[in-house]
Amino acid sequence: MINKEDTIVAINTINAETLSKMFLAGAANLDAKKEWINDLNVFPVPDGDTGTNMTLTIMSAAKEVSALSSVTLKTLAKAISTGSLRGARGNSGVILSQLFRGFTKVIANCDQLTCGVLAIAAEKAVETAYKAVMKPKEGTILTVARGIAEKAAELAECDDIAVFMEQLIAHGDQVLERTPEMLPVLKEAGVVDSGGQGLMQVIKGAYDGLMGREISLSIQPEGSALRAARPKDTQTPADIKFGYCTEFIIMLEREFTESEERKFKAYLESIGDSIVCVAMDDIVKVHVHTNEPGNAIQKGLSYGQLTSMKIDNMREEHQEKLFKDSMKAEEAAARVSAEESEAPKEHKQYGFIAVSIGDGLNEIFKGLGVDYLIEGGQTMNPSTEDMLTAIENVDADTIFILPNNKNIILAANQARDLVEDKQIIVVETKTVPQGIAALIAFSADVDSEQNVANMKDEVAEVKTGQITYAVRDTNVDGFDIKKEDIMGIGDSGILAVGQDIAETTMEVLKKMADEDTGLISIFYGEEVSAESAEEFSAAVEENFPDCDIELQYGGQPIYYYIVSVE
Repeated sequence: MINKEDTIVAINTINAETLSKMFLAGAANLDAKKEWINDLNVFPVPDGDTGTNMTLTIMSAAKEVSALSSVTLKTLAKAISTGSLRGARGNSGVILSQLFRGFTKVIANCDQLTCGVLAIAAEKAVETAYKAVMKPKEGTILTVARGIAEKAAELAECDDIAVFMEQLIAHGDQVLERTPEMLPVLKEAGVVDSGGQGLMQVIKGAYDGLMGREISLSIQPEGSALRAARPKDTQTPADIKFGYCTEFIIMLEREFTESEERKFKAYLESIGDSIVCVAMDDIVKVHVHTNEPGNAIQKGLSYGQLTSMKIDNMREEHQEKLFKDSMKAEEAAARVSAEESEAPKEHKQYGFIAVSIGDGLNEIFKGLGVDYLIEGGQTMNPSTEDMLTAIENVDADTIFILPNNKNIILAANQARDLVEDKQIIVVETKTVPQGIAALIAFSADVDSEQNVANMKDEVAEVKTGQITYAVRDTNVDGFDIKKEDIMGIGDSGILAVGQDIAETTMEVLKKMADEDTGLISIFYGEEVSAESAEEFSAAVEENFPDCDIELQYGGQPIYYYIVSVE
């Protein structure tokens, strides 16, 4: 409903132009909230990326929509579906793309959208997304989407789309708030499902677009998965206009109306930029880059008490990280460019694609016969488009894809389903050691079916542990975790938490190894020196005298050690 000269005018239908604006507004709102959504990830690891994956997915579609010369519901549906499908990253991004795919199947042949049509489209979206997931889990984005679709069916006879969407949003928020009751791990961590929250931000942004509220959208240029998420930083400290990243939460003590929210945001804009102001019930989360953090805090205090206050000097942090980050980005871009431009090799019966990151791990995979390496994994999930590019560059009748990360499997499967001229087999490896084990199990002397069986058998024998650090305080898997603690994460959850890298890694190995263990593999990351790794390997030999110990340089970021037992 829209106020026009104090008269409420119902919105009975939506045309293609309006839906285009709504979609772009939804994308912009998700983009603005992506870091907040990232923080909702259960495990406090430095690569929590649900918000980033969903944003890159929808931005791929937004780029297609923005490029349309003729906007009809048919062309719009194709742009949204194709763009999100090819740009999908991570499980959450793939599911979002499938929701869009189902939704657009219904609207493509319509001239106008009514509440009834939107209800049917929502039902088709949920049906399509559930089919894409092998074992749907409740308490996730799927649950939130289904709740919205069920509410839409109830409201199908509504004649005002604004009212329709208001009620969908209210119900969707209620379902989202119940996700911790469906997934104990969410309840233990004290968060709602991050994918569900991402979906809600898309819908809320779309509603703002319907109501004519302006939301700016910045579409990133084309690039690889790694470059898109970790753009080369060419700023110097002097280029940073506002030097203090200021964050806090306001616990409201007085009414925070839309008018007050606009005034508060206007004040923040007068003293800084990169503003995020998210009002949720009785709290407001605030983020601003400013040279006057004290003024931002003082203004926040006028609405209530503050908590979770954090002020970072971005110029100081920037100076320390600039050279290292620039070098890493250049090296990654060079590797991706080299892979993309490499001349096709001779035609083969079997080809291999693996997802990997880190110089040492890349060399290991190449040595085991991988034809094409996709940069990504823990720190950045490659897209369906990245998978399709890799498939195109491998000249083989049958291509095995090793995702080596559970959050990449859906994108690999989605790419497989889009290829018709080659047999694509996704071996669902969830860790790098599993990928290595699968390659070792391959034999050119047996057929594809037998190779898949052999690979799966070998993968089932591998237990993996990954050692990193916590980015926030939380409680997961019975561990009380503090920011900067060292965490050892196994195949099914956290195995150890401590203050020392080597001690925590050893505790992980002791929990993974048993009387049948014969081989322990250790891959050390870019932040671990060769000397430290050799000392640790010697300690492992003392603790496990009956096992073969293999120490190799992995060079992976974020994770100090990746270890496996077989």
